[in-house]
Amino acid sequence: MNHLLFLNMGAGEVIVIALIVLLLFGGKKIPELMKGIGKGVKSFKDGLSDIETEIKKDVKNNEKPETDK
Repeated sequence: MNHLLFLNMGAGEVIVIALIVLLLFGGKKIPELMKGIGKGVKSFKDGLSDIETEIKKDVKNNEKPETDK
């Protein structure tokens, strides 16, 4: 199975897909759809950044040398 399906598409296929999306959603809905997708991607990236920060903080706290009492 080819996992790189979308990388093998030509300009003709992209134009056909764009026309189908335009027909299904209409010209007025496409900007709203793209805005929603953009917000979702931003939220996802912010979540990943928060997780990365927490992991780095935990690793830094675990690397501190413990003092013997």
